[in-house]
Amino acid sequence: MMDDNPTSQSERAVCLSPAEFVDSDHPEVKALAARATAGAATQGDRLRALYLAVRDGVRYDPYVDFRSAEVFRASSVLRAQRGYCVGKAAAFAALCRASEIPARVRFADVRNHLATENLTRTMGTDLFAWHGYTECWTGERWVKASPTFNLTLCEKLGVAPLDFDGRTDAVMQAFDTNNARFMEYIRDHGAYFDVPVKFLQAEMFAQYPHLAREDGLGGDMETEATQEAEGRGPRQSGR
Repeated sequence: MMDDNPTSQSERAVCLSPAEFVDSDHPEVKALAARATAGAATQGDRLRALYLAVRDGVRYDPYVDFRSAEVFRASSVLRAQRGYCVGKAAAFAALCRASEIPARVRFADVRNHLATENLTRTMGTDLFAWHGYTECWTGERWVKASPTFNLTLCEKLGVAPLDFDGRTDAVMQAFDTNNARFMEYIRDHGAYFDVPVKFLQAEMFAQYPHLAREDGLGGDMETEATQEAEGRGPRQSGR
């Protein structure tokens, strides 16, 4: 776990370096970072552009195969254009580093995360351990941002997408458009230079043994959200 001291120059220098899963030196990551930030005038503008490239360019998919290390690797997630919270956090951090902006991944246990009925039933709980998001350096301090839920999914679920201005924290709305709470951060696990993949796999399979299925859990979040919006099932809180 990394130091939270906002004045640590060595910490920021480390968070500019490529890593195994935050692979900011990958050619596709570097190319996307350059495209996304073209024309961005300030660091805040660059951060927002990179955030949107991940939030909306990578569909949220919690049904990935957690046994595969590739669901945690930034370049693989960006290429697949689908991923769950940790993979999307790694992708955002990698794009930031490729743009010469220090970034790292952070984790927390969360409750009442936005979910469809099928996802809540599949998970068997409304508490999900080691939710991943990103911290990036504004030039003055570390800010938190969660690029998890893409725009089209939010529209189907009746929730405003989480925006990020590149200057202030954006970890998740506490309420949906009906003023119902759906997200609460329960326990902070701190910031990391790279995704601790083997630890996360072991932790998740210990807490949720039903996740250890070949080819993932089976489901499509946006299809489920569409069906629920059409009245074929209620939306519930969950992961």
